[in-house]
Amino acid sequence: MYTIIDIETTGNGIKGNKITEISIFKYDGHQIVDEFTSLVNPQSPIPYFITGLTGIDDQMVQNAPIFQEIAGTIQRITVGCVFVAHSVNFDYGVIKEEFRQIGIDFTRKKLCTVRLSRKLIPGLHSYSLGKLCTAVEIPLVDRHRARGDAHATVLLFEKLLRQPDSEPVFKKFLNARSQEATLPPHLPKSVFDKIPQKPGIYYFMNQKGEVIYVGKAINLKKRVLGHFYDKKRKEIQMCGETVNIDFKLTGSELVALLMESAEIKRLFPNYNRAQKRTGKHYAIFSYEDRNGIMHIAYNTNKGVPNPLKIFHNQTECRAYLEEVCKSFSLCPRYCHLQQTSAACSHHEINTCEGICRNMESVDNYNKKVGEAVAHMKMLHSEVRVIKEKGRNDTESAVILIADGTYKGFGFIDTDIEISTLDDVEAFISPQKNTVETESILAQYFLKHNMSQVLTL
Repeated sequence: MYTIIDIETTGNGIKGNKITEISIFKYDGHQIVDEFTSLVNPQSPIPYFITGLTGIDDQMVQNAPIFQEIAGTIQRITVGCVFVAHSVNFDYGVIKEEFRQIGIDFTRKKLCTVRLSRKLIPGLHSYSLGKLCTAVEIPLVDRHRARGDAHATVLLFEKLLRQPDSEPVFKKFLNARSQEATLPPHLPKSVFDKIPQKPGIYYFMNQKGEVIYVGKAINLKKRVLGHFYDKKRKEIQMCGETVNIDFKLTGSELVALLMESAEIKRLFPNYNRAQKRTGKHYAIFSYEDRNGIMHIAYNTNKGVPNPLKIFHNQTECRAYLEEVCKSFSLCPRYCHLQQTSAACSHHEINTCEGICRNMESVDNYNKKVGEAVAHMKMLHSEVRVIKEKGRNDTESAVILIADGTYKGFGFIDTDIEISTLDDVEAFISPQKNTVETESILAQYFLKHNMSQVLTL
């Protein structure tokens, strides 16, 4: 038994997206056996552009039931049935969220008529409901109203059921473990199948060929699949727009991080928010207090005359400082990770050797601080080359840092010796040094074995 469903909404993303109209047709594989259609009061304003699309305005829904009043009917008509919709993850996600907000868990098996159509009626230019119905000669009346779209989806679903070889396709998509059932509706499985389980960066692209998201991963296929399972509003919306995925291998996570940062700056994708923000930068610095104890602290970059490290947000800055504190057995109190005048009692860092309890000499503590400061200044001296795994067994990745500045990365055959700056520069793809790249490299030098770093 199937319930073929369409909803109209206020269009404010999954969590803020409230239903304004719902239509459900219960279908037994041969005929419609039940129907429920209703306007719904979203208890929030309907935007003008939504009214322009659907014709539903605030006045129309003023006296309509709220979702909680029809929730029982929706449960009754859909229980034990497969939830069917065109781009099912959208309709299912909105309805599931509406139920969640009234304290009810709504779970149904799902089928997507977009993905079924791509499989059983291949070769069409577009699989939007309107163009698909035109292509297969299905009448579609009251477009962008729930009942009109839902009834057209019933006719489409019936046609899909009657297609040759429909039975194994339906069984495959109904299998909860079927990977294909989780893919975005407009993404061909052949595209996903080409993605390797290797380190690299990936690009989500929309119907116009525009890159809408850039990401990095140690395992590209696993990370990309993670987006499809994620039910956050942004992820569902982004995956719904994705029609193609491209990728580049990097060989290592470090090169992937650097390449991802550069591509976000170059392409400015719509769904990459973190590195597009231009908020405050934070810097780490050191100073000596009146008791002769050296402190390591952080502040906004503008308030630091000689920064040791700069980060593009406070969270990364503090996380790095915590790693420094642990690595060099420093005191959280004197690293300004704990605002207290008493002995330190940080919830995670327990490597303090007692400077805050007069159990460690000032000279010994300051020596450790000096080592930490020298470590943070390390990039600002010699020319350094980081060697990482390449994209295959015959090459290595190299990252060049000169005069305290990240210069770029490249790939070099393993049988080529590196002994001078010229040897490296011939293979380097020049890149911009940014706050993000400085943060990436600072984290790398803190956590990795320096045997991988050559000094030229």
